Amino acid sequence: MAIINFLTKEIHCKLVYYGTGLGGKTANLKFIYSSLAAETRGEFVSLATATERTLFFDYMGLELGQVQNFTTRFSMYTVPGQVEYNASRKLILNGADGIIFVADSDPMRRQENISALRNMVDNLSTYGLTIHSVPVVIQYNKRDLTNAMPLSIMEDDLNPYQFPSFESVAADGPGVFATLKQASKLVLNRLQ
Repeated sequence: MAIINFLTKEIHCKLVYYGTGLGGKTANLKFIYSSLAAETRGEFVSLATATERTLFFDYMGLELGQVQNFTTRFSMYTVPGQVEYNASRKLILNGADGIIFVADSDPMRRQENISALRNMVDNLSTYGLTIHSVPVVIQYNKRDLTNAMPLSIMEDDLNPYQFPSFESVAADGPGVFATLKQASKLVLNRLQ
């Protein structure tokens, strides 16, 4: 839930990147962070294991302009992709103003994508929310794979609600900002 600070004239929103392990959630944040001027971004905090897998979360603050004379700031988090860290996933999802679901285009990850989406829906329900009560954008990552799943299959599996969706290659940037722009637009539209 967005936090409005009338004293500082700021609106703080929380955007959560959700999906499977090694699907590209952290790659999104790293690309965004490296592409922005220092004055528009906050600190990048990453908690990772020796094998580069996020255990708890990645975090980055980002200033995205004004809404009715209030500065909007987005705190962006990733959840751990590994199922054994579901308590952390659930905790990070709490208070989300928007969600970017990052799906891995590798055909070997098809069932993991579906399970991660179901897990997200279940975790939202613990807070009395549904997939329709929080803005959701789907990102189909790793579209540069030679064996990438057809987009039509991924849409059938993961997007029966017709949420906005984007293709991406998060490690190199294509689709990263288009996804972020759409998600932040949906969040800001709800605030208006």
